[in-house]
Amino acid sequence: MTITSTIRLGTMTLAAGCLLLVPGVCAPANAQEKVILAQSVITPPEKTPTTPSNIPDDKIDAVAGAVKSVSVVMETYDQKVARAPAAEKQRLIDEADDAMTKAVAKHGLSVEEYTAIIRVAEKDPVVRDKLLKRLD
Repeated sequence: MTITSTIRLGTMTLAAGCLLLVPGVCAPANAQEKVILAQSVITPPEKTPTTPSNIPDDKIDAVAGAVKSVSVVMETYDQKVARAPAAEKQRLIDEADDAMTKAVAKHGLSVEEYTAIIRVAEKDPVVRDKLLKRLD
């Protein structure tokens, strides 16, 4: 997994956290470093469109769990990157990439599935509401 192929999950996670109102994800602690961290993580191109009618409830449950897990990882690494000397920042960002990928996989999702469902939730209030209910 290269940085180029891992560029968007953090952005999507950050967007999902803001979208889904996960506490702490949108805190502007150090905006520049948060953007660097967010831009470093995975979102591959969407291969097949995901529509609300074909997202099973178990996948929505999994995405909700993954959003929570990834948010914890982001908060942890945001703090580490903020305190780290410049020479250590890239290593920490790479660690965050790996940790977020594992957090998504822990919930039985591929990064592609996770990202596709988040994209649908950004546009579809029905899917967004289902995710919000699971995050309560």
